[in-house]
Amino acid sequence: MRFYLLLICTISLLLGESSHSEAKKIWVFFKDKQIQSQLDLQRIAESLDQKTIVRRKKVLGENVVTEYDIPVSKGYLQNIKTTGAQIEKVSRWLNAVSILGTDAQIDTILKFPFVKKIKSVPSFRRQKVNPQPNQNIAGNRSIQTLDYGNAQAQMEQIGCDLAHDAGFTGEGVRILVMDTGFSLDHAVFDSLNLIDEWDFVNDDEITANETVHEDTIYQHNHGTMVLSAMAGYAPGYLIGPAFDSEFLLAKTEKVDEEIQIEEDNYVAGLEWGETNGADIVSTSLGYLDWYTYEDMNGDSAVTTIAVDIAVALGMVCVTAAGNEGNNTWNYIIAPADADSVISVGAVSSNGTIASFSSHGPTYDGRIKPEVCARGVATACASPAGKGYTAASGTSLAAPLVGGSAALILSAHPTWNPMMVREALIQTASQHSSPDNNYGYGIINVWDAINYSSFESVDAEIFPVAYSLSEGFPNPFNSGISFSISLLTPGNLSVTIFDIEGKVVEVLFDGDLFKGDNSFTWAPKSQPAGVYFVTVSDRINSTTRKITYLK
Repeated sequence: MRFYLLLICTISLLLGESSHSEAKKIWVFFKDKQIQSQLDLQRIAESLDQKTIVRRKKVLGENVVTEYDIPVSKGYLQNIKTTGAQIEKVSRWLNAVSILGTDAQIDTILKFPFVKKIKSVPSFRRQKVNPQPNQNIAGNRSIQTLDYGNAQAQMEQIGCDLAHDAGFTGEGVRILVMDTGFSLDHAVFDSLNLIDEWDFVNDDEITANETVHEDTIYQHNHGTMVLSAMAGYAPGYLIGPAFDSEFLLAKTEKVDEEIQIEEDNYVAGLEWGETNGADIVSTSLGYLDWYTYEDMNGDSAVTTIAVDIAVALGMVCVTAAGNEGNNTWNYIIAPADADSVISVGAVSSNGTIASFSSHGPTYDGRIKPEVCARGVATACASPAGKGYTAASGTSLAAPLVGGSAALILSAHPTWNPMMVREALIQTASQHSSPDNNYGYGIINVWDAINYSSFESVDAEIFPVAYSLSEGFPNPFNSGISFSISLLTPGNLSVTIFDIEGKVVEVLFDGDLFKGDNSFTWAPKSQPAGVYFVTVSDRINSTTRKITYLK
């Protein structure tokens, strides 16, 4: 977790927790899921929220139960436990568990025949100061039908006022917000349509601060400000874009430290929200401390992988790009690097990109962020009292875009996630000349609602849920093999590019079966050097670097 408010942080690196001084944090991925009976699959279908079923049908057709719904094998989990390793989180989407284990325990786990691979996470922990709102906004202005108060400028900048005037307020759209927790005592939440909430940090139903869990007094501040910017409704003081939407709230982050379990919580929160009918997820969280820029390739971080799965299941995914523009890192952070996410940069009231807003491209060369909204002195509720304040960071820009996506879906409930994404991108302020500062520019939700071209994403083309393995061996000198695993049958192309981006060979272009599909490339007259394997479904693409030696 990395808070996107502009805060001064004190950083310290620790060697690990005393209770796990010899333990390492890893993800264990399994080869398969044990086959479920037809009765089990029927029970899974019956357990899905009705909104989940309706949403999935937009991208999956009538077969709404997927392998992602089948739980991780209890037998596999029991075998992991017998080693003495501590299971942290279980992910049915990733078919994996995160664990804390010693070298000996990990060696034993690797010998299990059902283990596909493990992925280590470097030991890292960051102590943080408590977040504080950074300044107040004065004024009480009104527009035609709604008195936005302090939020008027940020609503007008992205066209929300026009959408509201036309009657689109997010009604019927369910939004999952994942953050540090939420205090709903403020008047701005008096009419909030709360469906459910869950604390993934402490495993209970309370997302506000709890003394029993020794939450710091600032634990829920960040989430409260973020939620108010999106969902608040206090005429004359603050109104957010999606004040009529339904909400699922998930507490997944801790404010006083930076630890890898927060990514596990993020994945668990996504799975929970998707099962409970979320149409949209909006997060102002991100991860970089245990990654390198090379990992910002759309395929490495577990949160990035989970976001792409969520989109494949029909959820619109919005996330903050990050606040690394002034730092040596500079770039977007996970999961803003995902192929199908809508990552959000921050601009000021006059539309100038904020100096702290993270830049693109991704490591594999894609433009980031996708779009921008106001993230400098953004009006929000003050979590410290009953008043109103302002805060800066891509954390405050993301909920404006997430709320705007709800307005689009309320106007076009049959649109799938990639259609919403395209409408926002292709109507943004510099859609014809995107760059790696603003992306495609500042959104205009009213223009997005009226968008109908869909030139780059046909309404009948949906993203394919697939994964591309690492090549083996790599480097290679005669041939290299890799596999593409599909959740459902899909149409994909497999292409080899050279280091200059020129097509060397199209290995495949057509329909692939569900499951693992194997490919081998044997260079003919090509010189030794670096090449790239790219798999594309006409919406998203995944690339692996390979090295040919002679």
